[in-house]
Amino acid sequence: MLSDTHVRSFKDLPEKILASLSTVDLIIHAGDFTTMEVLNGLKGLSEVKAVHGNTDSHELKTLLPVKEIIEVGNKKIGITHGSVGLWGIERRVRMMFDQVDIVVYGHSHEPQNKVINGILFFNPGKATNSFGILTINERTMGEIISSR
Repeated sequence: MLSDTHVRSFKDLPEKILASLSTVDLIIHAGDFTTMEVLNGLKGLSEVKAVHGNTDSHELKTLLPVKEIIEVGNKKIGITHGSVGLWGIERRVRMMFDQVDIVVYGHSHEPQNKVINGILFFNPGKATNSFGILTINERTMGEIISSR
C-alpha cells in the first residue's frame, strides 16, 4: 500500500518497496503518484487500485477517480487521497464514504494505522519514508514499514 510517492520515475521508488510489493495480491495507491510512469511500473508488479492526489498530472487526474470503494474478502475499503489541511483529515476522509470497514488515505505524509469507531484508518505515509501492508483474513491487520 502506497501514497505520496512524489517521484518522477518508477525506478526512483525505494528498492524495499518494490521487493515487498512484488509479492502482494493487490497494490493500493492513495494518490500523488506524480507521473503516469509510476502507475504503469506498479501495474507491472501486481494489480493496482488507485485514486489521484492533488499533485498528480492532468493525465492521472483524468484517468483515476478521487475516491473508490473496493471489496477484499468480506471488507469494504474506501480509498481517497485526502485534501485541505492536516487537522481533522480522518473526519474528512471518513465523511466521503457511507459504510466501509477500512479507509485508506494519504496527503498528510504521516503514517497512520488506527481504529476509530470500529473503522481502520490507514495511511501508509510518504513512500520515500514508509509504506504499508494490509492483511485481510479472519482478522484485519495493518502494518507500517519503513522504506529506508
